[in-house]
Amino acid sequence: MAAGTGTPAPAPLLIACALGIERLALRGGLGGAAGPVTVLRTGMGPQAADRAITRALGEGAPLSEAAVIATGFCAGLAPGMHPGDLVVADETRDRDGRTECAGVELLAKELARSVGGRAIHTGPLVGSDHVVRGAERAALHAAGALAVDMESAATLRSAVRAGSRPVAAVRVVVDAPEHELVRIGTLRGGISAFRVLRTVLPAFFEWHRSLLLPRR
Repeated sequence: MAAGTGTPAPAPLLIACALGIERLALRGGLGGAAGPVTVLRTGMGPQAADRAITRALGEGAPLSEAAVIATGFCAGLAPGMHPGDLVVADETRDRDGRTECAGVELLAKELARSVGGRAIHTGPLVGSDHVVRGAERAALHAAGALAVDMESAATLRSAVRAGSRPVAAVRVVVDAPEHELVRIGTLRGGISAFRVLRTVLPAFFEWHRSLLLPRR
């Protein structure tokens, strides 16, 4: 219960990312949330994400009923994508299955307000256990995926396995077929993606707030 109100406290929001640089970008704008917010650095790769999310959402844990957003950087798969573009997943995929995302249209609309001028792409986000390059990137795109990263699919699958909850994934393109990076943060595309990631929190908060509204 919320203190002194007799009404349930708002469900928390868990924002999961893999890298320290992603967490740094996200931690600068946590004011204005509709409820408690935690930014969790899971570590790189699907196994690390699975372990971190399972632990954070475990039975009896403070975040056990949290809505979950996976975010951070990704590799764009579609020709014409640029560093700093945003990908809003309608589902995540990997070899272990698919997870449907909630509130996709709302997230895309709110991101358009938050990051004015950036392209926003909506579609499947595929998970991999390694960095994807060249022909493999083209093959994933041919199979229908829009972007690839190493943690989102495992994060959302682990979240819904821990209990029924809304989940979403929003990623910032750090490299694309015509703009491949060698190291995140050292080239222009990495800097651009970092700056965009710093602007996404208002859209996440609106998504979370919409989940707290009474259903009609």
